[in-house]
Amino acid sequence: MSPSVEKAVVVTGGGTGIGAATARAFHAAGAHVLIVGRSTATLKETADGYDRMRHLAADVRDPNAPEEIVAAALREFGRIDVLVNNAAVTRFAALADLDRSAAEAQLGTNLLAPLFLTQHALDALEAAQGTVVNVGSAGSLGRRAWPENSVYGMAKVALDFLTRTWAVELAPRGIRCMGIAPGVVDTGVGVRAGMPPEAYEAFLAGMAKRIPAGRVGRPEDIAWWIVQLTRPEAGYANGAVLAVDGALSVT
Repeated sequence: MSPSVEKAVVVTGGGTGIGAATARAFHAAGAHVLIVGRSTATLKETADGYDRMRHLAADVRDPNAPEEIVAAALREFGRIDVLVNNAAVTRFAALADLDRSAAEAQLGTNLLAPLFLTQHALDALEAAQGTVVNVGSAGSLGRRAWPENSVYGMAKVALDFLTRTWAVELAPRGIRCMGIAPGVVDTGVGVRAGMPPEAYEAFLAGMAKRIPAGRVGRPEDIAWWIVQLTRPEAGYANGAVLAVDGALSVT
């Protein structure tokens, strides 16, 4: 690996939505980026034209995935300065209709994957005095309920708890941990979760009327903040979860 690499970033769920926008934002800031996702085709599409971006097809739920991801980043870049735990899946269902396998898939992707990937990346992050960014959700902040999305929501609440805990636990090793809580962002996630496209568009239009900012978010809105949270100038921020949701969560 060339010693000229100044910053190396790993982004899970990097093939679409917030992950893809984040990878490109870090690339624009001069970083080398490894994007991880399940679809090779989607990853290639995201990385196309970005000379400092590499991709790895992997299911983050796989017990071997943390070792594979860390090894790939170190092989490509020789270091890990930033780990963005972004990969997530959701399946809408009320409690009475929950399917165990779907629930386990959500918990595996949204909670256990960042837990064990971060664990495997600790030595590299310590060597780089790096930063972990956990991508949560503004929908799970505070005392709000989230009918028909309970498994997704509880995983995001737990991820925020990990952000706070890791910030304290890892500070002696020089590793910061920050969280970001996106609001309603047009990433196509509703369609991927099984919602008909027209229903998803109607949902976004309805939410835009409720959000004080007057619109739903764009993936780039979140990506910008993720990059800022990892800059040296943000070094005194640790253990906080930043809501980027057009003020919806405070209405």
